[in-house]
Amino acid sequence: MYDGYLTDVGGLRLGHAQDMEGGCGLSIVLPDKGNTCGVDVRGGAPGSREIALLNPLNQVSEVNGLILSGGSAYGLEAGSVLMKLLEKDGLGFDVGVGIVPIVCQAVLFDLAYKNPHARPNEAMTEKAYKNASYEDKSQGIIGAGTGATVAKGLGADHLVKSGLGQASIRRGDLVVSAMVAVNALGDVFDYGKQIQLAGPMVDGKMLRTMDFIDKILASFKDVKPTNTTIGIVATNASFNKTELTKIAGMAHDGYARSINPVHTLMDGDTIFSLATNKIKADINLVGAMAADVMSMAIANAIYFSKK
Repeated sequence: MYDGYLTDVGGLRLGHAQDMEGGCGLSIVLPDKGNTCGVDVRGGAPGSREIALLNPLNQVSEVNGLILSGGSAYGLEAGSVLMKLLEKDGLGFDVGVGIVPIVCQAVLFDLAYKNPHARPNEAMTEKAYKNASYEDKSQGIIGAGTGATVAKGLGADHLVKSGLGQASIRRGDLVVSAMVAVNALGDVFDYGKQIQLAGPMVDGKMLRTMDFIDKILASFKDVKPTNTTIGIVATNASFNKTELTKIAGMAHDGYARSINPVHTLMDGDTIFSLATNKIKADINLVGAMAADVMSMAIANAIYFSKK
């Protein structure tokens, strides 16, 4: 297991809520004012909200909330609920006649895990918002990771339970952290220890998807887009939206190190990048650390889901 949490950067509140019986949940990040945000989407089947807003060509660079959730596209309802909660608390982008809370979101497909009608709803969103804390240390089968599973190349009878993972790295005053809900088609590896953590299970034996995928899933034609790994990397360093887009892209190297196969047409892999803008740091260093810490958080999603 790896140390640290998303909130170690400071200036971020994190809250979760879930329906354990239904197998679905969400995680909400509430950054303090003065943040900047970017995003990079690599998977071929994403579900998201306000992603275009984070394009460096567009105006707004500060967000009021980020959501990672289950429920597939149905889970996007949580974004509208969070907007109302933030508006009530006076948090949002000033448009002259009022405020518009900026809420970005990525969803994963967990409808096939337990109850397909269990989705992040108003009550769940309100609970996660109320529970948000600067000291959150939640991992495993919680929040957006409640219905997450991995290693689905041989179908539901052979998959492995996954969940939500967090980790952080410090270099002097610099902190880079990550949180991720791992719901991948592929297998999961602990890159630091060079060991496989999850693969299709057959007769008690863990297999590697890439050893047989060409034989049973020609061109992936029989696999539905029922996967997706969604995450957030955060830092206390100062970066604009263009730089954060690059950092989010570099953080995807953490996906590639720890998930195989990854970024397929059946995955909606997305990473948000947040900066709280407190210290100066080199973008190359932070991007490299983001890849490392994301890989660590992915491993923790498996470790903590087995506890």
